[in-house]
Amino acid sequence: MTELSFGIGVPASAAPGDDPAGLAQEAERLGYDFVSVADHPCGNDPSYETPTMLTWIAAHTSRIKVASRVLAVPFRRPAMVAKFAASVDLLSGGRLILGLGGGYSDTEIAAVGGPALSPAEKIGALAEALQVIRGAWTHSGYTQDGRYHSVRGLEMEPKPARPIPVWLGTFGPRALAVTGRLADGWIPSLGYMPVAEIPAMRRRIDAAAEEAGRRPDQIRGILNVTIRIDPDARPQPDAVAGSARQVVGQLRDLLGLGFSGFNFLPGGPGRTATMRKIAEEVLPALRSTG
Repeated sequence: MTELSFGIGVPASAAPGDDPAGLAQEAERLGYDFVSVADHPCGNDPSYETPTMLTWIAAHTSRIKVASRVLAVPFRRPAMVAKFAASVDLLSGGRLILGLGGGYSDTEIAAVGGPALSPAEKIGALAEALQVIRGAWTHSGYTQDGRYHSVRGLEMEPKPARPIPVWLGTFGPRALAVTGRLADGWIPSLGYMPVAEIPAMRRRIDAAAEEAGRRPDQIRGILNVTIRIDPDARPQPDAVAGSARQVVGQLRDLLGLGFSGFNFLPGGPGRTATMRKIAEEVLPALRSTG
């Protein structure tokens, strides 16, 4: 059985008084397995660039893993993502989880000068980007001629000391097939698809993995979940909510759909207090399930 893994989302906020690294240190103290940071480089809210934020968090912690939730491929050249990932993983002692996605916000992509791509083209570009990244990590003089991403005689040292896990945030049929063929993990978000459709989505990933000669159980399923622990709160299609006992029941049901962990996104005020409640009142019950 795959060991359960639990993470917590922290903001990349650069607003006065916010302390993402401090939240990560508290998450480490509370026993979370990883912290994650979303990737939204533009907008009116002050924020730090996600790879920079992950590097800063890794430098201020010692055990907890750091994950991108998820880097949008159109924002950066894949070879440079490979360089960032290898560097942070080596410097942190093997603590990076590289989350990637096709990039859902066309407005953000256009704002940073990224290419205008159709949904199908985004998936093709995501697959090619992952091939470039893995090629840079494992080959010398790597060359790839792609429709969206090409490299010529790419030399990149030092290479990672271990296989860096790559998790994809994917939803459509073609994207799920890419996850099954190429990724180490699947990290969708609750509310982006009906819960009833999750088993069929996982079956598509598994079928693609088998067609590629891979074992489906090698592809982890981690669900992004907005969570609110409040006896007066009611669960929503995009969130779990209620008393700690009610939340544990909802999360156990979701684990039964093929997930082996969660990335919690605290809802409502009091992020630190919610982190503590999850760690003290929810995680022990879930870990006993595993």
